[in-house]
Amino acid sequence: MATTLAVLGIVPSSPATMRILTDSRATRAAIISGLQWLVNGAETGDLLIFHYSGHGSQVIDVEGDEPDGKDETICPHDFATSGMIKDDDLRAVFASVPANVNLDVLLDSCHSGTGTRELSALAASPEDQSVSYRYVEPPIDWGFFIDSNPSLPSRSILRKKATKDAVITPGVNHILWAGCRDNQTSAEASVGGVYRGIFTFNFCKILRAAGVTITRKNLSIQICRNIKSMGYAQVPQLDGIASSLNEKVFS
Repeated sequence: MATTLAVLGIVPSSPATMRILTDSRATRAAIISGLQWLVNGAETGDLLIFHYSGHGSQVIDVEGDEPDGKDETICPHDFATSGMIKDDDLRAVFASVPANVNLDVLLDSCHSGTGTRELSALAASPEDQSVSYRYVEPPIDWGFFIDSNPSLPSRSILRKKATKDAVITPGVNHILWAGCRDNQTSAEASVGGVYRGIFTFNFCKILRAAGVTITRKNLSIQICRNIKSMGYAQVPQLDGIASSLNEKVFS
């Protein structure tokens, strides 16, 4: 993703304009600090991009703002000791972004509401057949509350059919690119001998071929088609206000 943004002239490959956290450096504190660096001082006309590629999970919703009683999370390297980063945490950071700032958020991770335990070992099958699903069971203290409340509605019931390529969400101040629906897992598999997030791989491949004049909506449509043609069931989702979905990507 960093290379794609740089070669297309979207974000210069400089520490002043781009920060990268991988593996053990991607702690909860470091990710939150990076997000604050991203949004602090943002002004009208600025372009902000946050890309996360890794594991996702769910925890019980204690704020009461989720229809199914669960918050989606991303999993920092130290999530077991420092906690996951909830969608509420992301919203709190992005709430400070001024109007007319272009903020694109890309999450290539699971948003599963099914409690599936699909964190496969990559060596479990031949390389060309191995698929790892980016879902992590929540810590036992949070998972206990979900397991103890079987009456919580399943997201697979709330959104049984995933047919839309884009969702118009009035009033939001950012664009969300999700690697899959909130009742699905997001896959990682061998592509050309390298393990890649399937959503991120297709996002970069299509964007490089089409160039920065492609609209967000058309890019999303092509990503969905490519992933389906590769045989994956996950359906990426694009959320935002109508005018932003029809604008050129990252504009």
